[in-house]
Amino acid sequence: MSRLNARQQEAVRYIDGPLLVLAGAGSGKTSVITRKIAYLVEECGIRAAHIAAVTFTNKAAREMKERVGKLIKGSQARGLTVSTFHNLGLNIIRQEHKTLGFKAGFSIFDSEDAKALIRDIVLKEYAEEGDEINDLQMRLSNWKNDLLDPHYVLSHAQDEEEARAARVYELYNRYLRAYNAVDFDDLILLPVKLYREHPAILEKWQQKIRYLLVDEYQDTNMAQYELVQQLVGSHARFTVVGDDDQSIYAWRGARPENLARLMDDFPNLRLIKLEQNYRSTSRILRAANTLIANNPHVFDKALWSEYGLGEEIRVIRTRNEDAEAERVATEIIDQKLKRKADFKDFAVLYRGNHQSRLLEMKLQQYQIPYRLSGGTSFFARNEIKDAMAYLRLLVNPDDDAAFLRIINVPRREIGPATLEKLGQYATQRDVSLFQACQELGVEQYLGERALERLRRFCSWLQDTARRCHQEDAIRTLKQLFTDIDYEDWLHQNSNSPAQAERRMNNIWYLIDSLQRMLEQDKGTADEIGVEDAISRLILRDMMEQREEEDDSDKVHLLTLHASKGLEFPHVFIMGLEEELLPHRNSIETDQIEEERRLMYVGITRAQRTLTLTYAGERKQYGEKVESTPSRFLEELPQEDLIWEGVGPSDPVANKIRGKATMASLMDLLKNQ
Repeated sequence: MSRLNARQQEAVRYIDGPLLVLAGAGSGKTSVITRKIAYLVEECGIRAAHIAAVTFTNKAAREMKERVGKLIKGSQARGLTVSTFHNLGLNIIRQEHKTLGFKAGFSIFDSEDAKALIRDIVLKEYAEEGDEINDLQMRLSNWKNDLLDPHYVLSHAQDEEEARAARVYELYNRYLRAYNAVDFDDLILLPVKLYREHPAILEKWQQKIRYLLVDEYQDTNMAQYELVQQLVGSHARFTVVGDDDQSIYAWRGARPENLARLMDDFPNLRLIKLEQNYRSTSRILRAANTLIANNPHVFDKALWSEYGLGEEIRVIRTRNEDAEAERVATEIIDQKLKRKADFKDFAVLYRGNHQSRLLEMKLQQYQIPYRLSGGTSFFARNEIKDAMAYLRLLVNPDDDAAFLRIINVPRREIGPATLEKLGQYATQRDVSLFQACQELGVEQYLGERALERLRRFCSWLQDTARRCHQEDAIRTLKQLFTDIDYEDWLHQNSNSPAQAERRMNNIWYLIDSLQRMLEQDKGTADEIGVEDAISRLILRDMMEQREEEDDSDKVHLLTLHASKGLEFPHVFIMGLEEELLPHRNSIETDQIEEERRLMYVGITRAQRTLTLTYAGERKQYGEKVESTPSRFLEELPQEDLIWEGVGPSDPVANKIRGKATMASLMDLLKNQ
């Protein structure tokens, strides 16, 4: 407690009613949450098993769990829930699946599965594929997040397009039920509906979770807000931590107004503001405060720091986007030499992924090592998608999406015509593809050889599932990939033997992850079986990329959205131009406030220096177009800015800069 400031200590100790902690960027909110959990257990006598802390990413949940583990030792921490919202939802559904009408071992459809199902429905019902599948998927997701069912949406449809989307929504939900499956949004929606319809079950969970802590509350959607409201009930024993100025996920359904709603729903809500920043210099914080003051606020706050004024913020105008990328690359070399910094101390942030391409080429040209966040997800790799489909099918043989993915991987000579006939029969009988293979009636639809291959596959899968339960599950899963000669398949479908070997090692890594999950809870009250472990793995697949702890000396390249929660000594923000930052879509749809919050997030990532760049002209569709500097540049405190590249160039200043760089380089070489 002695490490916390007065406001943080107040937030930890207040347990007499509902509490909102308005935590500015870099104000130590994770310390407050983790120490409050320890305080509840050690000082207030609340058992860890009755406390739940929820956040939005697996990475944040892991970090929280590790920090709590250092504060609460041994048996005192037993039963504590620290998880993502969706993991909590999964646990609720898993325990209450019978009431919800699901069989044990239900599947979780990821984004690609959901998209494939929507595409199938549109093709089947409207005989067209259309380009709108992504928009349709987003619309269905938003309806679920807003707790709207298909009947409501259909009865309130504004036009035929919306009515058609509502009918797709209804069929989509019906198919999910038929497949004994849920999608990502159902993990919140279904518990909310369960609690609405079954007060006794809600009361049971309220008894289980007697104190709730929620991180990043500004990112909650309607469904998550109601889930929190249900779990805390009339006792309202909770602490939520959030920052309305860092709400940047409206496109994902986040509602920053949920912070203000708390005051209406809980009139005795206590508000504590954390405004001391432990990250940035005063000048950087002044820029952030001045910028965000242009947004309307329910809660006012101003970040401050004891780290001194710091260096001015540089604003660099370049001729075009090529010159902008070149300047950022040379600035990184220049600053690295002058400051004797590491490459990993530098981060370059941008609004859209496309902005990194030119920068990557320049960094490669100057032999500057870099890491690009948001690269290929571990779970997006084809071999992992194949492996996950096999695992999903073992848990739930009625998972048609998984069945179709791997029925011919590796090749089993089961052609598309066979699968089409099988699908027609399964639809008529209203059964899954796997069940259809077992029925006598399917013999009228399929040839003898095709049916024999399908049944051989189904029999093998059932036998593997049986051995998973009766024998060593991990050994059985490893044997699965040997049985199907998957390594040979990879060699046939990879560019080189080394690539095939790497891909096979990814499979073994996946199986090892399962083994670690099973061993982690072994002998505890929370001990899980192989089916539960696979379900958790499927959820992790959907929620995160494989977060490799890469601490190597590389410059960080990432979008402003991806930078949230991170910090770097030296930050560059590129593309400060109208229609880029703020983005054109946001200007057209009047979402400037969210773009301003995004810029605020970018500024508050910087610890020591901040450099903003923009191009005088930029290519659009092959044409050179003159750029307009971003309105956000005008909203910054001008006395804290140094402008470069605006007006006539200053040869004296350039000469001084060149001499300083050369001196740093000579000094570096002398000390080698």
